[in-house]
Amino acid sequence: SYSYDALEPCIDSKTMEIHHVKHHQGYIDKLNTVLEKYPDLLQRKLEDLAGDLHNLPMSEEDKKILKNNGGGHLNHSLFWQIMGPSKEINGALVEEIKKEFGSVKEFKTIFSQAAVSHFGSGWAWLVRDDSGKLKIYSLPNQDSPLMHPPHLNGHTPIICLDVWEHAYYLKYQNRRQEYVENWWKVLKLIE
Repeated sequence: SYSYDALEPCIDSKTMEIHHVKHHQGYIDKLNTVLEKYPDLLQRKLEDLAGDLHNLPMSEEDKKILKNNGGGHLNHSLFWQIMGPSKEINGALVEEIKKEFGSVKEFKTIFSQAAVSHFGSGWAWLVRDDSGKLKIYSLPNQDSPLMHPPHLNGHTPIICLDVWEHAYYLKYQNRRQEYVENWWKVLKLIE
């Protein structure tokens, strides 16, 4: 937990406040509204619902609402968690990154490219696949690696970067690359 201005100057407080209070809260509110129609599903974790999305006993329209808003909630929750005003280096993750990508610098280059080159709204991801291997890719909208069968089944999100314009437009306008470059300064897990 940190204040809205804690990530200044990389991410401005106004963007953080609007992003958290309006966008993320909106996803939570819409998610809760659709889940109220299915009391049996309220007992399950959202991660489990996301992974089983296509098999849930609900209308296709409600599955779409769950996908968009459940994904929005899951994605943003991880996004807030992995950022902060000070580093909390995950040494084991850093070593895995070096092993998989050759160096942290090379990892950042590949991840940044996935974020900057993503067309439209979406997220860049570092995930662990079902074999334990680290992978980088981007997904559109509020899609989560947890909800994509069959080629992404078993993928565990580790790092995500929101590349929706609402995440950066107040400060960076159309300069997504600058936003991505500055975001590395507030990612807690690696140098």
